[in-house]
Amino acid sequence: MSALRPRILVIDDEPQIHRFLGPALDAAGYDPLRADGGQEGLRGIALWSPDAVVLDLGLPDMDGKDVLEKARAFYDGPILILSARDREIEKIEALDRGANDYVEKPFGVGELLARLRVALRQKAATQAPVGPIRAGAVELDLEKRLVTRNGAVVKVSPREYEVLARLAMGRGKVLTHKELLTSVWGPAHMHDTQYLRVFVGQLRQKLEADPAHPKILLTEPGVGYRFIGD
Repeated sequence: MSALRPRILVIDDEPQIHRFLGPALDAAGYDPLRADGGQEGLRGIALWSPDAVVLDLGLPDMDGKDVLEKARAFYDGPILILSARDREIEKIEALDRGANDYVEKPFGVGELLARLRVALRQKAATQAPVGPIRAGAVELDLEKRLVTRNGAVVKVSPREYEVLARLAMGRGKVLTHKELLTSVWGPAHMHDTQYLRVFVGQLRQKLEADPAHPKILLTEPGVGYRFIGD
């Protein structure tokens, strides 16, 4: 992150988005930067090296997903996408292309700022030494492949562990069904979402205080799952 205020580049063609998001970012301690289109946004990422990018998928000059893909060729910072509520497939494709998270339009500034803080923490965590990942009473030691809850060892199957570890290493990032299935079961099972439902359900029974109302392994309906740690 920047030595001074973290710089956040907002790529959106709607003036009203910049009118309310710019001051909100400024008030929250960020330095807002503006781009009104995809080409301008890519130039801004290259020129300013922002700490994070907020990218609208509905841009006038090029598809937002193409902007995302081109940006990922040279930029590894957090990218949050703005997407219409009913465009589920679009959100999934953007996440699979490298977006860190998404916020549905219309959105509240509080929600966007919260997602932004999580994304920036994720980035910082990837640059920090690896240690145990904690979520309330649950601790995951990646080096020892050990899961504990309230200090007691939790017995998990090898496949359960792989699902949990993959989610935990995301540190709050939503992982799509396709991403999880491909990384744990392989490309041949990228559409077998029932596998995930079963294994996530089993993990919740072992780790959550109230499996019916999970606080650690959260479902993003129609998209995937995310791990909420401390």
